[in-house]
Amino acid sequence: MDSTSLELISTSELVEELLRRTTFQGVIVHSHDEAKCRDWIGERIFRVRHNANLDTEEVGRLLDVVSQHIARCD
Repeated sequence: MDSTSLELISTSELVEELLRRTTFQGVIVHSHDEAKCRDWIGERIFRVRHNANLDTEEVGRLLDVVSQHIARCD
């Protein structure tokens, strides 16, 4: 996948590409539905995805650290 074609790829395709990579070690949090604009009204559903490089417990710890960091930045 080259960077010039990224604008033509859907969010779900990008997520699947990252999850296929054996070098990816992280968590993807994305909107269940592709965002059509920056702002939204009402409730939005998000998905948390990870590949086999992290287990569920490690994902939970990583998200906990991220949430603590975000809280300190506010």
